[in-house]
Amino acid sequence: MKLGYKTAWALLLFSVVLAFALIFIPVYLIQPFAAQSVKAVEISYLLKNWSPLITLSMALVAIALSAFIWLRSKRWFGKTAVVLPLILIAIFTWFARQNHFEWMFNPLGGAQFARASEIDFLSDNEMVLAVKVNGEAVAYPVTLMAYHHIAHDVVGGVPITATY
Repeated sequence: MKLGYKTAWALLLFSVVLAFALIFIPVYLIQPFAAQSVKAVEISYLLKNWSPLITLSMALVAIALSAFIWLRSKRWFGKTAVVLPLILIAIFTWFARQNHFEWMFNPLGGAQFARASEIDFLSDNEMVLAVKVNGEAVAYPVTLMAYHHIAHDVVGGVPITATY
């Protein structure tokens, strides 16, 4: 079977849409302050794990298809039109290698902690996430964690990541 000009365009656009879907679906499923199901999280992490390889494959396919279209185009518009899908797929391929979950859930970095008796910004009935490791206990206020969702810390000599 011989690849035609219109088929090459259809495959090029399909590769761009597929690369976009690999990026967009996890971002859509994992939204800050929205309810998430176990299945949505599983799908998101599956796509996040495979998206770097698949988008790279789609980028290589897009380059080959763009070269095919470029060589067979008779008009300047046909030649220059292949640039936009290449730019888009390059952006999606780059984005697949970013930790956009961390962008959405801004980690609490460089957190400083104090003894409960030394603080005045929590009431006695304030909810906290409590962690105890090797005899050392810490508590992360839920009001703080509701925004950051992630806190990196060392508790009892063990590096931890607390999430909410």
